[in-house]
Amino acid sequence: MGLGRSYGNNLYYGLGFALYLLIISRDLFTMVLDITFLAGSLLLILGCCAVFVNAIENVGDSFNLHQGIVGSILAAVGTALPETIIPIIAVFFGNKGGHGTAIGIGAIAGAPFMLSTLAFFITGAAVIVFKLLGKRELAMPVNRASLSRDLAFFLVFYAAGIGSTFIHENVPVKAIIGICLMLSYALYLRQTVKAEGEDIGNVGQLYVSRFLKLPNTRFFIFAQVLISLVMLVFGAHLFIKYVELLSSSLGVAPLILSLIITPIATEMPEKLNSIIWISRKKDTLALGNITGAMVFQSCFPVAFGMLFTNWDLPAITLVSAGLAFISTLSVLIWIRLKKTLNPFILLLGGAFYAVLFFFILFPIMA
Repeated sequence: MGLGRSYGNNLYYGLGFALYLLIISRDLFTMVLDITFLAGSLLLILGCCAVFVNAIENVGDSFNLHQGIVGSILAAVGTALPETIIPIIAVFFGNKGGHGTAIGIGAIAGAPFMLSTLAFFITGAAVIVFKLLGKRELAMPVNRASLSRDLAFFLVFYAAGIGSTFIHENVPVKAIIGICLMLSYALYLRQTVKAEGEDIGNVGQLYVSRFLKLPNTRFFIFAQVLISLVMLVFGAHLFIKYVELLSSSLGVAPLILSLIITPIATEMPEKLNSIIWISRKKDTLALGNITGAMVFQSCFPVAFGMLFTNWDLPAITLVSAGLAFISTLSVLIWIRLKKTLNPFILLLGGAFYAVLFFFILFPIMA
């Protein structure tokens, strides 16, 4: 009797354990699948962005535009498209649990933070690496007027946008500030276009010309721009879907994932472009691609958040915004006081990035 009961209990526990392993395996498979599709959507976004930037640079070369316009406007707007599209898709097409808004706000705040910290750090590190390789000097012959203009515009625009979160109930005032931010970008464009700058130099061959053997005409340049834009929207939609699924599987807040994961991926074009331009001693293009994107993101994505969300930023978002502001201000003060730029002040951005990283980890570890 006791032996039969013991056998029955063992069989019961064995079946229960097998069922548990089956559930765990299914959940693990689902998580791996979500990660795979998330990585695929990121690769699609980055690939489309590279195609878009290639076309935009050819637009600049075709119209004989200087480095300030190409770096701070054309390349910057092109590489800023993923982080601009992602919050729009997230807010309008996110799930009903409210994750879409959280992802959107995280992407809006995370992009300027990542550029003003990690992208600065990578650019400074690239200068040092290429110096050690004997391919350039530590001195950075950047157009200081262009860089200072970008940083100053960013600080003013970003402070206005982030500061408006403290106007909790006055929605019309937030809307007015958001509209003014978008309109103010025209002033930035005017100042950048009017400024003097160096010639852009050689640009890469248009991809459709290189791989499809098509003529390098303005028609095909703009065709490549349009195709890459359409694919960017599609990739951004896929990305939002799988960020939501993965955050649900891991039990991690979507805001945290979008604040850290999204910007690292979507800012990759700026980082890679800057490394390439640093290696070619085109420092104005390298920094302009980053700072121009910062200006764009402080206007349009921030304004979108103010107009289409409650724009009540959580503490972690305010911390990232504050670090972005301090990092940017440090570089601007250095340029104004020293009348030059070196890679070491840019390396400071890595420290500000680490601050946010530990700010997120400590509560989890506790």
